[in-house]
Amino acid sequence: MTPQVRNDRTVRLLSQRLDELACRLERGCARRPVAHQLERVSVATRHAIRLELISAEEAASIWARARKTHPVLESRRLAA
Repeated sequence: MTPQVRNDRTVRLLSQRLDELACRLERGCARRPVAHQLERVSVATRHAIRLELISAEEAASIWARARKTHPVLESRRLAA
């Protein structure tokens, strides 16, 4: 797997997971488990940056795009 393929895959997986969790929040699912899972995505994002799978700028873009698409995430200030 090339570095670019790894990067693309990581960006896609993080984006999809954020979208899934945001949709659960928008539907009014239990907040506690979703909040915990959002924290796990935040940690995974930081790990991806440290492992140089994605850049800090890409991570910020992923989270900003998710917050724009799903305003419910705006109240969840998890720093990626």
